[in-house]
Amino acid sequence: MGDGLHLLTGGAPNDPRGMEIGFVDADGREHRMPLAAAADVPFEQVRPVRAFPTFKGQRNFPGWYYAATTQGHIAFESWLERDHLMCLDFDPDVHAIAAQPFWLFWATEHGLRRSHAPDLLARRADGSALVVDSRPAERIRPRDQRAFEATRQACSELGWDYRVWGQVDPVFMANMRWLAGYRHERCYNATVADRLRSVFTDQEVPLTQGAVQAGEPLRTLPVLFHLMWRRELVADLSLLLGEHTPVSVARGATR
Repeated sequence: MGDGLHLLTGGAPNDPRGMEIGFVDADGREHRMPLAAAADVPFEQVRPVRAFPTFKGQRNFPGWYYAATTQGHIAFESWLERDHLMCLDFDPDVHAIAAQPFWLFWATEHGLRRSHAPDLLARRADGSALVVDSRPAERIRPRDQRAFEATRQACSELGWDYRVWGQVDPVFMANMRWLAGYRHERCYNATVADRLRSVFTDQEVPLTQGAVQAGEPLRTLPVLFHLMWRRELVADLSLLLGEHTPVSVARGATR
């Protein structure tokens, strides 16, 4: 998910330190403060700063995604954003995710007031943060580019990473959607999981063959896919998953 973005600077803030940030905390209280004061705010726990409207004839498709990472639902306002949520949920370094986490306010070099709410914020295990805007490259207009540049400057001031993500590789995303169907803990069975780990430990084994070796496929396949979602079992996800896909135990897997 490369950025693929050439940013225009016109319309970005004169001084990022003059920016303000607004958010809604977990109790529903609204806050607005200087950007520098927001470094210690737990943005992974905030509520979305704006609603996702639905109306007849709209071209985007909002909804809710159940994240295994947070064990709760997270709102999205497009299928692309849902795909990016899924990728963050699959990332073992991500420990929390928030949608529409804050408003960013700034004045342009011409004195115009502007604002932007990025799409996602992910908190990593080491405490660092990643802010994401979801937008297909062909739909990024100059005004969007300036908002993204302002957001990049703000994130830099706070020590966060910022990315603009477009379309995900379709094969990888097809695999993600399949594995995500088994992300819930109800797909886990400890006894079956132990047998699967034994089958795939010493060498790569074709997916279906390994499932059969571990027991009845109707019982073992859901657990196998759950372990792949958890990255305890791994395969080359740049190729479409199938019965002959080589699967093995991830290095360092302990469960």
